[in-house]
Amino acid sequence: MTVASAIPAFCQGIQHFGENLPNYEQYTAEAAIKLGDTAIASANDPNAVFQTLLAADALRYLTLQTAATKQSGHPGGFASIADTIAALVMLGHKNIITEVGHHAPGFYSNMFLDRSLEDMGITTVQQMGERFREMHGLLGHLSGQIPGLLNPAGPLGQGQHFAMAGAKLHPGTLFPVTIGDGGLGEPYIMSSFAHFNTSFPDITNFLPILVWNGYSQEHHSMVSTKTNEEMVAYWQGNGFAEVILVNAKDYDDSNQEGEYVDSTQFSLAKRIAFTQAILEATDKASKSALSGTLTVLIVKQLKGAGVHKRGAKSHNLYPGDTLEKDYIISALKERALSPEAWQLVRTNFERSAGGPASHNVVTEQVLPLPELGELPLTEYEVHGEKKVATTAMGELVVHVGQKDPNFVVANADGNAASGINNINIGLKIVHPTVDDLYFQGPGGQVYEPLSEDACAGLAAGLALFGSRTLWCSYESFAINGLPIWQTVTQAMAELRRPTPSTITLFTAGALEQGRNGWTHQRPEIENYFAGMMRNGNIFPLFPCDANSIQICYEWAVKTSNKGITITASKSPLPVRTSLEQTRQGLQDGGIILHESEGKKKVVFAVIGDMTLIPVFDAALHLENEGIGVKIVSVVSPRRLYRPHDVAWQTCSEKDSHFLDDEGFEKLFGGDVLIGVTGGTSAMLEPIMLRSNSKRDTFAWKRGETASSAGQIMEFNGLTAEALSKRANELLS
Repeated sequence: MTVASAIPAFCQGIQHFGENLPNYEQYTAEAAIKLGDTAIASANDPNAVFQTLLAADALRYLTLQTAATKQSGHPGGFASIADTIAALVMLGHKNIITEVGHHAPGFYSNMFLDRSLEDMGITTVQQMGERFREMHGLLGHLSGQIPGLLNPAGPLGQGQHFAMAGAKLHPGTLFPVTIGDGGLGEPYIMSSFAHFNTSFPDITNFLPILVWNGYSQEHHSMVSTKTNEEMVAYWQGNGFAEVILVNAKDYDDSNQEGEYVDSTQFSLAKRIAFTQAILEATDKASKSALSGTLTVLIVKQLKGAGVHKRGAKSHNLYPGDTLEKDYIISALKERALSPEAWQLVRTNFERSAGGPASHNVVTEQVLPLPELGELPLTEYEVHGEKKVATTAMGELVVHVGQKDPNFVVANADGNAASGINNINIGLKIVHPTVDDLYFQGPGGQVYEPLSEDACAGLAAGLALFGSRTLWCSYESFAINGLPIWQTVTQAMAELRRPTPSTITLFTAGALEQGRNGWTHQRPEIENYFAGMMRNGNIFPLFPCDANSIQICYEWAVKTSNKGITITASKSPLPVRTSLEQTRQGLQDGGIILHESEGKKKVVFAVIGDMTLIPVFDAALHLENEGIGVKIVSVVSPRRLYRPHDVAWQTCSEKDSHFLDDEGFEKLFGGDVLIGVTGGTSAMLEPIMLRSNSKRDTFAWKRGETASSAGQIMEFNGLTAEALSKRANELLS
């Protein structure tokens, strides 16, 4: 047999092969994960330990070569935790989550070794390098389209939400989540763990793994000065009953300086001892988490262990860091495996957990959902008694929660403050203290941490993992939860399976918060959604009354892979539409609320509910002058774009419906068009792009303390007098 024929086919593209380590034959007579098994038999089995060491070297090698192929990417952070990732796989755990997007090439290497990437046509190391950081390939940071990977990873401080969501939905399955010590500086991580554990103390089958390597992206991490005792105490002080720390320095026989050392520089005997410690600690931590104890595993090892550089210098590759550079070649040769060692690692990885992660992790299947039946809609009389829109929607939310035990409502500022205390009454706030006065107790479905990130994180994470949720927030504070919501909606756009849309209810808008002043008046948040609408799967909805909001929610809860924001007031307001009108409005983008004829026609395109008040007053002024007026409530601005404005074709669950030109003219055709919104003018863009009329916009400018919605609208120029005056100017 020639040497070439002995090289496994998947190894095509490997730049350097190495010799077998001493005593290789002693520990590799057969794969540590035996045929028919899904994990190693014992964490202290010498064969399993040795083969875990080989797996860690393989992960480091692939991570560095893949990144160097494109002179780009981040090998250093993952390199310091490669031993633990290898241990998890050898122990049969593949539902692995990360908070660190920079670990992407390492996670891709893991998915390559267990054959998950074959589902996207990547069968060789050569192909992995070719498709790394390329369109339709392996993105620079984890996304929703890579087979076998459970979560997207971009901004720091997010990964724990996905781990807790997975743990809640899948009892008995371990969800390890790697957390970088650079990311640990984000305030969200510990606060979200703490609130989740207080709310759901029996759910502990998620396992944070702190990658304590001493460095962030460009400098030492802010927790690098903590002693081991201080770090342990920090986690204990945040509720973790079992804190397991493995410190590479305890095994160092190479006289490395500093508190953070590289295990790949140890003698082989000490490398094996360190690997055994990692394997045993990972096994102990996993069993602890699965048995009801809040557990964290801390691995202290120098950033860049086993790759081209150490410390923050290992974080990123730059142009010029090619496969031909001497320091890249040297690092690859140090980690290089023999062809037979590569095959042994591949065999263990593909046997682990019963096969490739792409066929076995929980996000590769659609989570079954209970049937909701017909939602209990209440059709209020048009022009009858004023109603609170949010309260009307709350009744439907209660129905959903009572039909679906996994359903969670998250709210930081409190449902009662948003006119939806009926949700608390019907579903109960989850809390360790039973108190009927506040409708709280264990087993509730209303999740109320004070952190918007924790609210949005759990709600969006559960939706991505297949469950129905609702995130409620004051419009002015929601911005603190939007980074993870945006991450999830982007992942949903490219996800390879349907999952319930992530839905929000934003209440207490700027116009209702006059006396609180500008601190509670931040409708600029709508710029965020206006920009995201072009993604293709983002639908901001603006129901104009208590009937309209019910239909908006009825539609939203039946959709998949979308990000849907519902913005409404918590004040009693006129009922202006029937249920059927909003059903049509969700298709057409808007509803004609009022139309009169005259010598000319002024069209008001109105976003929001309270903003309709000055518009109807302005209509009276104009009609008294013989001018015809049409008032259109814009319910779904995304429908009003032209198809080529929006990247709907790139979404996995495509929604290609847009209002055609004839329908647009029917809604907005006239002599003058005035867009009116209590939020950002950017939300009116789809209308202004298509209209050929003389036109203008009236929108939010900035906040101020005021005694009423009318006064704050006046401060922003949103008055009947200003609207009718501008209409006349445009007509003349």
